[in-house]
Amino acid sequence: MTDQISRIAVLNDRVRQGLDPRARIVITAACAAALADGDDRHETVRSYGDLLMAIDRCDFAPDERVERRRGEVTFQGRQIRFAIDYYDGSIEWGSENPADPDVTTRVMTIMLPEDD
Repeated sequence: MTDQISRIAVLNDRVRQGLDPRARIVITAACAAALADGDDRHETVRSYGDLLMAIDRCDFAPDERVERRRGEVTFQGRQIRFAIDYYDGSIEWGSENPADPDVTTRVMTIMLPEDD
């Protein structure tokens, strides 16, 4: 594994662990609705926290272990996917160097399989 890819993997891990203050985490509307606990907003928020912990513990498929940017977990009996994309600082264009956190904003999208 090259040094650049190793660095990208570590930075992606930081997003999944909630340690990257520049990262954005987005959940699709369909996924949010599927995980909503009726009118109990506190339980829904707790559910999101549990989902993030499950994503942090994700076992990656062999072809995703290098950068660790896409994965799937089973959560509350549902398959949930996530993908981390690399953007410039304004989140307008793709990042020129995903291994450099100073020029890259990572966006992790959490979704249902049918959202992908």
